[in-house]
Amino acid sequence: MPSWTRWHEPSMARLWGFCWLVVGLWRAALACPTSCKCSASRIWCSDPLPGIVAFPRLEPNSADPENITEIYIANQKRLEIINEDDVDAYVGLKNLTIVDSGLKFVAHKAFLKNDNLQHINFTRNKLTSLSRRHFRHLDLSELVLVGNPFTCSCDIMWIKTLQETKSNPETQDLYCLNESSKNIPLANLQISNCGLPSANLAAPNLTVEEGKSVTLSCSIAGDPAPNLYWDVGNLVSKHLTETSHTQGSLRITNISSDDSGKQISCVAENIVGEDQDSVNLTVHFAPTITFLESPTSDHHWCIPFTVKGNPKPALQWFYNGAILNESKYICTKIHVTNHTEYHGCLQLDNPTHMNNGDYTLIAKNEYGKDEKQISAHFMGWPGIDDGANPNYPDVIYEDYGTVATDIGDNSNRSSETPPTDVADKAGREHLSVYAVVVIASVVGFCLLVMLFLLKLARHSKFGMKDFSWFGFGKVKSRQGVGPASVISNDDDSASPLHHISNGSNTPSSSEGGPDAVIIGMTKIPVIENPQYFGITNSQLKPDTWPRGSPKTA
Repeated sequence: MPSWTRWHEPSMARLWGFCWLVVGLWRAALACPTSCKCSASRIWCSDPLPGIVAFPRLEPNSADPENITEIYIANQKRLEIINEDDVDAYVGLKNLTIVDSGLKFVAHKAFLKNDNLQHINFTRNKLTSLSRRHFRHLDLSELVLVGNPFTCSCDIMWIKTLQETKSNPETQDLYCLNESSKNIPLANLQISNCGLPSANLAAPNLTVEEGKSVTLSCSIAGDPAPNLYWDVGNLVSKHLTETSHTQGSLRITNISSDDSGKQISCVAENIVGEDQDSVNLTVHFAPTITFLESPTSDHHWCIPFTVKGNPKPALQWFYNGAILNESKYICTKIHVTNHTEYHGCLQLDNPTHMNNGDYTLIAKNEYGKDEKQISAHFMGWPGIDDGANPNYPDVIYEDYGTVATDIGDNSNRSSETPPTDVADKAGREHLSVYAVVVIASVVGFCLLVMLFLLKLARHSKFGMKDFSWFGFGKVKSRQGVGPASVISNDDDSASPLHHISNGSNTPSSSEGGPDAVIIGMTKIPVIENPQYFGITNSQLKPDTWPRGSPKTA
């Protein structure tokens, strides 16, 4: 059973897919009008018998008509009219072709819902007149009207104007029948009192402050008499229009900052064509920080923000309440500008725990200011596993910061705003601490060495001769002087034992012999160091040797 399923499941799936395709085509065929063929995206009707007498429509149970992109009709002599609702359902229609047929009339609103129409071909039909109102809202790349018996009138002058203004050098060979039933090339048609209208917009200074009101006036002229209307696009602010035969006004109240940069047009239109005059609306308003988020890491750390304002606001950053100066390590970057809206970030290059803290952005222009604050955490503090530190430092590196600058201006302007000297102060304090620690360590080490030497000298069983390499000389008793004194070669001050006290509390000189030195309460026999005092062994007197020492001849 598993083997059968493995080998037969793909075949069954393909079979079911084929069945559904057949059913779909069968349903489409049932919904397709007589003398026409239909597919999922195309309808074509070219069989003259029995032919069609109305514009083809799909049945309600057919495939979605919005998927139809092309309709082709040919050789349908009994098709004479396109009504207003005949093409409504084909909202995705791009190409419409009706050739060699009996089309005589097209309703004014026939293509009102077919905004995607790009190509229309009405070649060799029975059209005697065609209004431009059918196509005024469409962005057509091609309109073919060859072979129609147009009547020479002002109603078709727009076709001549269209041929003269189109960028495509290939023009159609169009004719019209005059009152004498003579064919006249449309390019040579001249009709009095039939021309393009004109529009003149008398606009005041359209730089206004948010919340104010403004009124625009427009005058139109032309023959045939044109109609006036206002094209305000997607204007957000409240507006009211008033029109007469040749004059019109537009009043905009409580102007919103969202309307800054929008275009307002006064349009004059008649059967020949249209003309318009336009102005741009500029709204001044105080800055607003609409977006400020925690820092994110990409190539650099970035604190993203969005600021709206007109005129362009100046930005200033604060770190824990202190003004920051811009540098190569931190700067404001504006990535996207949308008229009065600026998207950017405060970019930091390799920040550390010293840069954790509260960052405040202030945006300011002549109409006001706005500010927002965000807490940033870039790196944990050394020795703290969780990286948390509730008390942010009061100082940061000197290079990190920014001053008040216009958006997009990343130059250093520290001359305008004095920077703080907290970084220099912190550096001096750290250096002082290091110096004190080093000096204290050296002094402590020296004291320990001195104490060690003194203790070793007091308890040595060999006496001071063990320290002759320090330069200790011979001590000899002198008559008339204290119990013991230091003997040097010439100058008593040269001996390191010169200043040893000979006070009355010292032991008797007889206990250590005449050649002894008294250190504290102990008399230790010593000899002079010849290398220190520059005295050779031959210069030493025999009686200077300690008792019990062998004497050389």
